Amino acid sequence: MSLNTFGHLFRVSTWGESHGEAIGATIDGCPPGVEITQNYIQHFMEKRRPGRSKYTTQRREMDLVEILSGVFENKSTGTPIQLLIKNTDQRSKDYSEIENTFRPGHADITYWQKYGIRDYRGGGRSSARETASRVAAGAVARAVLSELMPDLQIQAYLTQIGPDKIDKINFDWKEIEQNDFWSPDKKAAARWSKYLDKIRKSHNSTGAVIEVQAINVPPGLGAPIYGKLDMDIAAALMSINAVKGVEIGEGMQAAALTGSENADEIFIGDNGRLKYSSNHAGGILGGISTGQDIVARFAVKPTSSILSSRKSITKAGEPTEVVTKGRHDPCVGIRAVPVAEAMMACVLLDHFLLNRGQIGNEGGQIG
Repeated sequence: MSLNTFGHLFRVSTWGESHGEAIGATIDGCPPGVEITQNYIQHFMEKRRPGRSKYTTQRREMDLVEILSGVFENKSTGTPIQLLIKNTDQRSKDYSEIENTFRPGHADITYWQKYGIRDYRGGGRSSARETASRVAAGAVARAVLSELMPDLQIQAYLTQIGPDKIDKINFDWKEIEQNDFWSPDKKAAARWSKYLDKIRKSHNSTGAVIEVQAINVPPGLGAPIYGKLDMDIAAALMSINAVKGVEIGEGMQAAALTGSENADEIFIGDNGRLKYSSNHAGGILGGISTGQDIVARFAVKPTSSILSSRKSITKAGEPTEVVTKGRHDPCVGIRAVPVAEAMMACVLLDHFLLNRGQIGNEGGQIG
């Protein structure tokens, strides 16, 4: 299976399967001299770790990251960084009944059609378990970004579970890490709790929408046409398991606006700095960052592995019904929040390094 690597200068390759011995990431292109510790990486792993609440899979993985190479005396050496995460709580027997059956809504059937072989134990590479490797790599990217862009902040949060959206009037940054849903709306989190209780008890699942912001991004990241920053952000977010749609800025809603409504007017503020009247563009114009906050959001489909019976077929083409046993997220979008932050960090670092290599400290000045 090819194409397990993303990035241009900061390159990340993930490897391993959901029910294999381990998963991990290999990072190439990390600048030397950056402080990287296991404890620093573990902080971000804890946000994604399964079993944090009753609203996520009860698979008990500690997700302890081992740094095997590329770091000496807690400093990156500039050589490839190898990160290892052992699987310790897999229950492969839960999947024995679907060895020859395809789960509706899952990648089982397409992996089989493409490769003629599939790891039916939890989905192998198509499992959300793979995203733990991305979070570990994203932690390394954030360590580098903290030195190169110390004012940069990356924060993701849930804006919708099922049909229920947050009320932007209630938006509170401090609330995001105070509930099980990474919600900036305390009232929405309370409603989602009751909703997911019903979903779990009915042996079903639901989807979600996650928004991720990057604050204090410098202008000039990204390149025209085939190196657009928003293109790479969209690709990175779309590559997350179960994601079915990505928007930048106003996104699909821009189609309902007029040109005068959508164009963000430009001013020079009292402090002499550039400012905009709004941010419909999501911080990116022509594929290049404007210096405004970068805003992206994506939709995650309902978890495909559910205890409710669904019609399907076997490898032999015979009709059957599937009930997927095992421990699964009633809403996998909850654990997608730290994954979104990781992917944003990797893309921004990659483009910062690209821009530094091509432009250096040059660029057009205003005022």
